[in-house]
Amino acid sequence: MNPSTTGARVLLDELVRLGLREVVLCPGSRSAPLAYAAHDLELAGRIRLHVRVDERSAAFLALGLAKSSRRPAAVITTSGTAVANLHPAVLEAHHGAVPLLLLTADRPPELRGIGANQATDQIGVYGEHVRLALELETPSDPARQSPGWRTAAARAVAAATGALGGTGAAGPVHLDLPYRDPLAPTGRDDLAPTGREGLDPLLGRPDGAPWVTLPEPTTATADPSVGAATPLTHDPDTLVVIGELPTRQHRDVALAWATHHGAPVIAEPGPGSSPLVLPHGDRILAATDWVGEHLPSRVVVIGRPTLGRAVPMLTRAPGLRVEVVTPGEPGAAGWADATHTAAAVHPFAALAVPDEERGATPFARRWQAAGERIAEALATEGTALDGPATAAAVHDALPEGSALFLGSSSVARDIAHGVARVREDVEIVTSRGLAGIDGCVSTAVGLALSRRGPTVALLGDLTFLHDANGLLIGPDEPRPDLTIVVVDDDGGSIFSTLEYGADELAGPMRRLFTTPTGTDIELLCAAHGVPATTVSGAQGLADLVSRPSTGIRVVRVPVDPGARRAAGQAARDVVIAALSR
Repeated sequence: MNPSTTGARVLLDELVRLGLREVVLCPGSRSAPLAYAAHDLELAGRIRLHVRVDERSAAFLALGLAKSSRRPAAVITTSGTAVANLHPAVLEAHHGAVPLLLLTADRPPELRGIGANQATDQIGVYGEHVRLALELETPSDPARQSPGWRTAAARAVAAATGALGGTGAAGPVHLDLPYRDPLAPTGRDDLAPTGREGLDPLLGRPDGAPWVTLPEPTTATADPSVGAATPLTHDPDTLVVIGELPTRQHRDVALAWATHHGAPVIAEPGPGSSPLVLPHGDRILAATDWVGEHLPSRVVVIGRPTLGRAVPMLTRAPGLRVEVVTPGEPGAAGWADATHTAAAVHPFAALAVPDEERGATPFARRWQAAGERIAEALATEGTALDGPATAAAVHDALPEGSALFLGSSSVARDIAHGVARVREDVEIVTSRGLAGIDGCVSTAVGLALSRRGPTVALLGDLTFLHDANGLLIGPDEPRPDLTIVVVDDDGGSIFSTLEYGADELAGPMRRLFTTPTGTDIELLCAAHGVPATTVSGAQGLADLVSRPSTGIRVVRVPVDPGARRAAGQAARDVVIAALSR
């Protein structure tokens, strides 16, 4: 048998037995054994194959396929720079705890370090940003090596899903796979039964079971018996901040703890709801005078806050006790404490819910009343279709059961500023592991392909353009039903809301920070065969979003690039006035 193609077939066969269903393939020569093996598995109905020409987009597609499904997806590349192009998605998967399998083909050892074409040192290229990195033995004697390949597949899936590492431990895994010529199949590559008795590692277990049986990945839990955690104590003047968390289950546990303790919640946009989640929560924190008069005695930060500077400012308040709850093991995954003010760190299991529900505390009712006044005041402000208004129009028009993917930068904040309460029948999905604008189109495509209900992505124009290659989908590939709404302010207007947007710094602002491109988004989409349209009113936008897409479509919403800073200040003035009543 051809050792290279046999090795690739054995490895992928075992990964499929362990649950792999989605494979993203990038073209290349050294990865040909893996490509043929993946193609055969698709023909057998065992996987769904996606072929992409851009490795960076391909990796983010795999990340999107795995993000909500929590089932690892694999991306296959050839050697050389192709491997480096996966790194942005690796970082997002690492920080966002998304299960991802990186199958990178490599030159065999004898072709490394001698100037061979497309050969570089790929071992350990992703450093500490992968849960596991293995270089498999170059195929030469498949009958001897097959048990090792199958065991390596089990180790990879266990590490990627966090099956053995506790909650929040999922993440990317790198398998570096050296192959020698010949790389194409030969007539001797058929892995039909050889007639030998007993267990044949080339064929795998005859009942279709994996070589190694793994435990189910650990889900988010508030069971204090997990990790011998002591339940977090009650404090009637506690404010809860919920930041980025790996899964919806983690968020549900966090909301349940806050609800049972009657604590008000400031939460980044995400799934799940509670009557104690404050509308426009970060707007309240920006009203520093009011907050100073109604300070909590304790802030419990669950997960990692990623939006704005209001939460870090709050945690620096003198006399305030800050406690952090981390979804991973503190000694391994660390915890969120950007201001170095945390007085205690708790494992996630500390969010044990007591039998009795305490109801909203007097402290919570004061903050709830403030939130209601703010929501009422902001609801009457303005009619222009700016960023927050666009986010609200999209959110309100989504069909029941939709997923809304939020790009990084402005739109992730726009949803918090424009929507008082996220609908319970809508799943909010973000990529806030590192909150980069790269790969968001491909991540949204993967998300849409991984679910049945309608999927809408809300992206800024730079975020959209940064991953325009996500629209490169060949005619033979699975295509998602996805609506992409692009908030087009011709650049990164978010910078105008920061110190760089001050009048005295206006000179270099446009070129250095907002970086307008002047790209005609409709023409760009036309080049990819993707229908696109421009709308300028809330009703027209709502009409389009309310009708699920067939295939990919883009809806461009032009907004005034110079209005964001002034609009933000106007909203802060409204909030201060509402709280002073």
